[in-house]
Amino acid sequence: MKRTKNLLATLVVFSVLIPAVTAQSVQSLKGMSLNGSTGLISIPTGRIGWEKSADVGVDLGYHGIFDQSDVAHIGAASVSLFKWFEVSLAYDNQIGDKNGDTLIGGKLQLPTTGTAVAIGGNLQLLQQGGTSSNATQIYLSATYPATFFNMPADTTVVVGKTFVKDSNDSNIDFGMGFDMVLFPKVFQNYIHWLTDFANFSYSTQAVGANASQRGSLNTGIRIDIASYPALSKYKFVVDAMLTDALDTNRAFTLGFSAGMPIK
Repeated sequence: MKRTKNLLATLVVFSVLIPAVTAQSVQSLKGMSLNGSTGLISIPTGRIGWEKSADVGVDLGYHGIFDQSDVAHIGAASVSLFKWFEVSLAYDNQIGDKNGDTLIGGKLQLPTTGTAVAIGGNLQLLQQGGTSSNATQIYLSATYPATFFNMPADTTVVVGKTFVKDSNDSNIDFGMGFDMVLFPKVFQNYIHWLTDFANFSYSTQAVGANASQRGSLNTGIRIDIASYPALSKYKFVVDAMLTDALDTNRAFTLGFSAGMPIK
């Protein structure tokens, strides 16, 4: 299994490096990752929710993680300010716990052109099993447009560090992934394929992923309902995804995020 994951990680590297020479502008969906920040599945992108379209924008989201016969529920909200800053909040009720986890995030987009670059972090207030613990993550995320077999794609690379209370873990966080518009002429830009691979997940107590041990590959479909012209000023996406798709503890995730500009 470890060899398979390493091979797939290598394939992802080639798939994001080769198309870079034909980069072009692509309209990213800017949907929510599982912890509420603008991102793919488990990793944040270099974008914020309303980076070019509104001085103030609000997003709301929900994801259910189906792990065998149990379901974890994650509700999230984010606010984008002045086209360069984003704050997010998510509540993960976990599975079988009386107390859930609270995830608070922030992201500052740098004034770059072409490649979207952001520095960010999150605070994880963890209550798994009724025992309190905290974790903090800081990261740098870069997202750049490209094409792959004439399909527009956004590619993201993330580097960071997670600090866990009372832990001497020296791992460096690394993740990469892409958001590809699948056959845009056929599906009229409605269907996106999302994949990310990382040695961290949406929190250090994530449901349905064992990313900190061997890395986790997550993949799925994001449907852009707002591609319908009458909804183009808003945001509405539906997600259907597999987390830790190559391992025995894989889980299915179904959810959505919706947003609107305020100013």
